[in-house]
Amino acid sequence: MANRQLCLARRPEGALRADDFEIIETPVRTLADGEVLVRNTWLSIDPSLRIRLEARTPDGYLPPLAIGEPLAGLALGEVVESRSPDFTVGELVSHTQGYRDLAILGGDAATLGGYGAPTRIEPNGFPDRWFLGPLGSSGLTAYVGVTVILDVDAEDTVWVSAAAGAVGSLVAQLARQRGATVIGSAGSPPKVEHLLSHLGLDAAFDHRAQPLAESLAESAPAGITAYFDSVGGGHLTAALDAMRTGGRIAVCGAISGYDAGAPVPGPHNLFQLVAKSIRMEGYRAGSFNHLTPAMQEELGDHLSAGRIRFDERVFDGLTAAPEAMIAMLHGDHLGKTLVTLDERN
Repeated sequence: MANRQLCLARRPEGALRADDFEIIETPVRTLADGEVLVRNTWLSIDPSLRIRLEARTPDGYLPPLAIGEPLAGLALGEVVESRSPDFTVGELVSHTQGYRDLAILGGDAATLGGYGAPTRIEPNGFPDRWFLGPLGSSGLTAYVGVTVILDVDAEDTVWVSAAAGAVGSLVAQLARQRGATVIGSAGSPPKVEHLLSHLGLDAAFDHRAQPLAESLAESAPAGITAYFDSVGGGHLTAALDAMRTGGRIAVCGAISGYDAGAPVPGPHNLFQLVAKSIRMEGYRAGSFNHLTPAMQEELGDHLSAGRIRFDERVFDGLTAAPEAMIAMLHGDHLGKTLVTLDERN
């Protein structure tokens, strides 16, 4: 049995290109005791993978991928062979060996920052793919940011960067459900209209239209009390200046620098953290796996009732994965970017 895997062909020079990758076909080895063979059906396309394509990764992060090494990412699949007492043929499983048709999972399977250990999924009427999105890592990142890191309530004025993306859109809507005033930013007028008309935000702006400080002053004249940051760079600089005394900042990423080809300047105004007694905390979803049941219960209820909307862009087939990554990094999407490997979808 042969297995196609998307591998890193060369280190990207500047923005990601499709020919930075190649598909390599290898035979599938015999399973050892405790292992299962999974046929992947859905791949999650996430911006953090871009960090691992460089020759070095930040201290404390996952190691860089080697040239020729298969990419790693969150995925869903069906167990087609099992030598493990924990999994049965036909079960749906989430794991971290995406970007390939078939994955061999064992008891020592790697995780992505603590998230993505092989897990049996019970859809309970929800679309399978949502367990890579609003009921999976995207949902957990958003839920932790709103409920734990920022502890949003009705008195807050919250700015959400990348608010049309997979995580940001959930953060914005969860904050609205808690009664907060929510401002979103995105990278185009159509996305701004989406934030206002479809997600119900109180205000929204195109971060490319004018200086961020001006847009924030117009959207939140009295300042903001909380900021959800997945962009970094100039967005974090603007948030510090716009923050009221005692404000909070949750940092889950810094996508502005992932595909830039050169370091993105950081904030020059970090003394605002001192002057305004601002609390800033970075986090990863894998540190809060214990909150997954609570997240799935709350977001599942909102999704079922139509109080929260989740958008997706789906690419078809493993060969489309490089195109999907490039589109996601360029912001050519609303919500979650996925690749389907299941001919039934």
